[in-house]
Amino acid sequence: MTRFLDVRASAVGGHLAASVGVAEATSVGDYRSVELPGWLADLQGRHVLIATHGFNVDRKSGIACLSNWEGLLHLEPHSALVGLLWPGDSVWAHGLDYPDEPRVANEAGRLLAPFIDANFGGAASISFASHSLGARVVLETVAAMTLPVRRTLLMAAAIDDDCLKNEFKPAAAKIGEISALSSKEDHVLSFLYPLGNFFAGIIAQGHPWWHGALGRSGPSAPRPGNFQPPFLIPNNWGFDHGDYLRTDTPPAPQIPVPIDVPPEGTNKPANGVTGWHEAWTAAFARTRLG
Repeated sequence: MTRFLDVRASAVGGHLAASVGVAEATSVGDYRSVELPGWLADLQGRHVLIATHGFNVDRKSGIACLSNWEGLLHLEPHSALVGLLWPGDSVWAHGLDYPDEPRVANEAGRLLAPFIDANFGGAASISFASHSLGARVVLETVAAMTLPVRRTLLMAAAIDDDCLKNEFKPAAAKIGEISALSSKEDHVLSFLYPLGNFFAGIIAQGHPWWHGALGRSGPSAPRPGNFQPPFLIPNNWGFDHGDYLRTDTPPAPQIPVPIDVPPEGTNKPANGVTGWHEAWTAAFARTRLG
């Protein structure tokens, strides 16, 4: 049973909700709102990991991929996952190219921050994990929070590669440790950056308007002192944008922890059996965030 924070007004598309809701759900579609006091009681004194999905994900798919990932995390009893559902399927098509990042992602973060401050003070710690454009939701949330953030993992971050030293520099400074997972085999981010390739051939690397995606090549230098390398997944693994979180995983292999990002040329984990991608990202998250 996965706990969720929900800032969606609709199950598909739609706008941001007026307030933060809390719910419990399973990957088979059992989604129900619950009363806040009882929902919070189980999180008191535990290390809470708030994890969120990326763009073009409706409520059902968000529940499925985050519930699936929770089962692969194998968290200790003193830790708990809270999924975060936001309407990343409302404006995604035109929202990834710099500088017009999705307004809804920023607004979701600003809605979440005071709710977390008001209700998560009894947690042992708060950490975040994100996929794709969820990185912007997380960093905007951290920027507006007053409670400390222990650790953050940005997977396939669909956000400018210089965000940790420019736009979200104050947020980055508030996090104890920052990790990332990036892949040069991410064809979605390759297509959408820089500037959505709208000016491909005109805006080139080195131009002051050029920005790559953090989720493809990692954060640009200089990186914050609290950033934890390595982060670049081996090219021979062929790690694409949809491989970090999946909704249709069969029984996945269990990958022992601790692990780290290995050198280029390393064989695929678990001999490349079906389900290894999300099993590996879960093992990495448990290693870095646990």
